[in-house]
Amino acid sequence: MPTVVSGIRSTGNLHLGNYFGAVKNFIEMQHHHDAYFFIADLHSLTTHPTPEHLYGNVRQVLAEYLACGIDPEKATVFIQSDVPEIAELYLLMNMNAYLGELERTTSFKDKARQQPDNVNAGLLTYPVLMAADIIIHKAHLVPVGKDQEQNLEMARTFARRFNRIYNVELFPIPRPYIFEGQDMVKIPGLDGTGKMGKSEGNAVSLADSPQEIRKKVMKAVTDSGPTVPNQQKPEVIQNLFTLLEVVSTPDVVSHFDLQYNNCTIRYGDLKKQLAEDITNFTTPIRERIEMLLADDKYLSSVAKLGADKARASASRTLQEVRAVIGLKKFY
Repeated sequence: MPTVVSGIRSTGNLHLGNYFGAVKNFIEMQHHHDAYFFIADLHSLTTHPTPEHLYGNVRQVLAEYLACGIDPEKATVFIQSDVPEIAELYLLMNMNAYLGELERTTSFKDKARQQPDNVNAGLLTYPVLMAADIIIHKAHLVPVGKDQEQNLEMARTFARRFNRIYNVELFPIPRPYIFEGQDMVKIPGLDGTGKMGKSEGNAVSLADSPQEIRKKVMKAVTDSGPTVPNQQKPEVIQNLFTLLEVVSTPDVVSHFDLQYNNCTIRYGDLKKQLAEDITNFTTPIRERIEMLLADDKYLSSVAKLGADKARASASRTLQEVRAVIGLKKFY
């Protein structure tokens, strides 16, 4: 069974875009692969979060992924910092990572521009830590978005380089995971352009209350309405219909599509229906999130189970790495 490794951001509050993108595919992967899903709290330290925010965010993310359907009995779900072997492999891999190649990465240059007063070594060596996350479980496949393709390619480079330097075939060369036969739905934001994202402020979170959802949806960007029958929908309107298509029944979509085409649509009615349908879709997930957040004992047991499973895999790889490098104990 191929091994899949994927990181989970640790900034909290999954939204509809996350759910219909990565999360649904994670749920599918856990049934067919040896899947490792980790909450990347070490990566988040490059932005210096407060201890309270870091802990709270990790706890929130763990509850949200479990509420969506990630099964800790089928997949290995763990917190990155609970597996110290990752940090040690990160150190060892840094010895074979070179300044020039790290400085040229798009992620480093982008982050350096975004936080010019905090250009720390963690930003520079982010691809090395990502590589350690992947290869410590000898991953064959890694699901990545466009923004992480270069970092995955660097992980492939580091794996090959280690194998070549030490004349071994220790690490498989990980490949990007392709969701064959599945429609990857790009969920648009409520601001009329681009995809839904937390940082863009245009997202509906899975944990939002019905009141919050209604408030956000009613503020969604629209235009003055169609003036010609069957005219093409502009992006801001097509975005609303795309959201309808993922949360509403086909007859609802057809109803508003017909109204749009005959120029009788009232965007207020469409938004009210969309808000109601989003609420109906997210309510079971939100209720499960709330239940999980109220059960510290269960969240702790999941984290402990994941840490134990991940450390068993990571320690085997690290022992092999140390032996290959020549780091042998004298006692």
